[in-house]
Amino acid sequence: MPRTARAAVGGICYHVINRGNARMKVFHNDEDYAAFVELLARANERVKMRLPAFCLMPNHFHLVLWPRRDEDLGRYMQWLLTSHVRRYHRQRRGRSSGHVWQGRFKAFPIQQDAHMLIVMRYVERNPLRALLVNRAESWRWSSAWRGRPAHPPELLDAGPVDRPRDWLRRLHTPQTDAEEAALRHSVTRGTPFGDGNWVTRTAQRLGLEATTRPRGRPRMEAQK
Repeated sequence: MPRTARAAVGGICYHVINRGNARMKVFHNDEDYAAFVELLARANERVKMRLPAFCLMPNHFHLVLWPRRDEDLGRYMQWLLTSHVRRYHRQRRGRSSGHVWQGRFKAFPIQQDAHMLIVMRYVERNPLRALLVNRAESWRWSSAWRGRPAHPPELLDAGPVDRPRDWLRRLHTPQTDAEEAALRHSVTRGTPFGDGNWVTRTAQRLGLEATTRPRGRPRMEAQK
């Protein structure tokens, strides 16, 4: 299972994911989605977190978070998920029990350049890939939403990298095979997402060196 940085550092952006336990559906209706969006806004205010992008899907979510201080990420996610689980069981009293999420959230550092835009585009394209909508901006439960009423003004932050003016066009253009492969590698291994030198430095800084090493046992030297 991918590791999360043992002490998330402030000033770095993170791609954060969690899935429903056994991939079960977590958001059953608009009320469930809306309640989680409200919790996001409240969590942002409690921890002074910055949220440049997000997307809620029926059985998982993606967040792009930009904490100001060390360990704010863990504090934010603990409050968010604990508050959500309490509400989930309260709303479904007698109809649900046990774990809601599959375990601890996973967070992957993102280099704050063009790699940030790749992740944000991946996050906001989720409903398109799942065929839930025909236009990314039509999915109400993501930062791509362009309908009314808009999300609470305190919910979203511009982030360290500005979206280009043709952002909606980019959202409707499939990502390249190389981009998707790099994203899958980051999510599967828990590896920081960026160029090679940045990934190496960041993995060392956050204690994630193991996520950058090849899998499997090292080859034994051939006997002479």
